Amino acid sequence: MRQYMDVQIVRLRRFDDSDSKLKAFVDVSVGEFIVKGLRILQGREGLFLQMPCEQGKDGRWYSCFYPKTSEAYQSLSRIVLEAYNKKSRSD
Repeated sequence: MRQYMDVQIVRLRRFDDSDSKLKAFVDVSVGEFIVKGLRILQGREGLFLQMPCEQGKDGRWYSCFYPKTSEAYQSLSRIVLEAYNKKSRSD
């Protein structure tokens, strides 16, 4: 079952340090919920979206928000990266 994903960018904070792989922090609203701490990172094949995560008592990192399907991830990623690129051009 495919449903429309109501996603809006709440905050997008860019970092201009060209040496850092971290390019921006992003907060989004998904329906009536706000998800904080998404990251835009520079990878070997370009920019990608990393979901927010927190460190467990065992020292490992765990995602605290993640899409249910790869289609949902791709949709969210497209929305966020388009907003990032649009903000890049307008600065």
